Amino acid sequence: MKKPELLAPAGDMEKLKYALTYGADAVYMGGQAFGLRAYAGNFGLEEMEKAVNLTHDLEKKLYVTVNIFAHEPDLEELPAYLKKLERLGVDGAIVSDPGIIVMAQEVAPRLPLHLSTQANNTNSYSVRFWMKHGIERVVLARELTLEELRAVRAKVDGGLEIFIHGAMCMSYSGRCLLSNYLTGRDANRGECTQPCRWGYSLVEEKRPMEAFPIEEDERGTYVFNSHDLCLLPHLPLLKQIDIDSYKIEGRMKSVQYVASTVKVYRDAIDTLWDQGEEAFQAKLPLWLEEMDKVSHRDYSAGFLFGKPGAKSHNLVSSHYVRDYDFVGVRLDDGEMKSIAPDSADQNTAWIEQRNNFKLGEVLEVLTPQGACWSFEIKEMWDKEGNPLEVARHAQQKIRMTVPEKILPYSILRRAKSEKKA
Repeated sequence: MKKPELLAPAGDMEKLKYALTYGADAVYMGGQAFGLRAYAGNFGLEEMEKAVNLTHDLEKKLYVTVNIFAHEPDLEELPAYLKKLERLGVDGAIVSDPGIIVMAQEVAPRLPLHLSTQANNTNSYSVRFWMKHGIERVVLARELTLEELRAVRAKVDGGLEIFIHGAMCMSYSGRCLLSNYLTGRDANRGECTQPCRWGYSLVEEKRPMEAFPIEEDERGTYVFNSHDLCLLPHLPLLKQIDIDSYKIEGRMKSVQYVASTVKVYRDAIDTLWDQGEEAFQAKLPLWLEEMDKVSHRDYSAGFLFGKPGAKSHNLVSSHYVRDYDFVGVRLDDGEMKSIAPDSADQNTAWIEQRNNFKLGEVLEVLTPQGACWSFEIKEMWDKEGNPLEVARHAQQKIRMTVPEKILPYSILRRAKSEKKA
């Protein structure tokens, strides 16, 4: 079995760099229009060109989402945009609308096309239909079971991609009208406000002041709030199916989320394919521990073993599990040298603050290479050399003493007080 591509989200240029540094084989991103994450940082065409060049210099791939369900006014600017993606040399456009597919084939015939999960492909006939019409890779619907994935793979020769980690949409393949109906923001045009995560009760029209809780019985669930997908423990089963690309959801998530999930899945894939399942199972507890350190909803296997029941939904609240605070990043070498000529000092490191921290606290370092390690903050200074007791200003550049070198693109985080106890 060939090793699958590890595909990571790149909501902006910073997240793209972290995804590549922590081991992604490819990244997917959106432009400032025509994608389904309108509130991610996204990329203008000039920045997109830089992203393509950076990714290709590392001999990795970059895909761009063009997966809205287009309305007639959207079609006016699409031809020029598709031509630009082709000229930039992106490795694929992720599409879902048949009209956009036809347009891309007419105006940008050398632009590879991948079919989005929004197109809800759930069977081999559907996949083969799209491949006959020029689609190079199909992102399968998240509603498929392990057996269904196996059956589709057995009948399809072309490229297949699946989601292995991240938030699960409560609506079939993400085709949802809730946001549009309740807030006027269309999820199918990139503006979802996630009303499926809100709290709901049932009200009977003749008793408007009496709200009844939404519960679950043996016939199914009546709540929307799905758990996050995590197929990490089940990679040995997926390996047998020979899927081409494993995709992590999360262009709206933090840099810490990108770094942590990519590092874990990179190590897990390499271990399983290169060393075998025994080595994989030995490392699994540490990987799962790492997955719990990023902000997430409770995890489930989604549809992998059948339709999710109550255990795959949060029946009480839409809370996130947040046991750690993401507090800073180690500046890259270029930024460090622009701040101070002594940036090569092994005993100090320049950190950009992302959440407040203070002297005496213990920070954990998530590093692109090697295991996590921790240290106590004993001294720190601002750019002018003034000593600090607390780093309280957003994105403040701070120099602190460290017991060993912190690698570029390392993440600094702090266990919450209840976690430390």
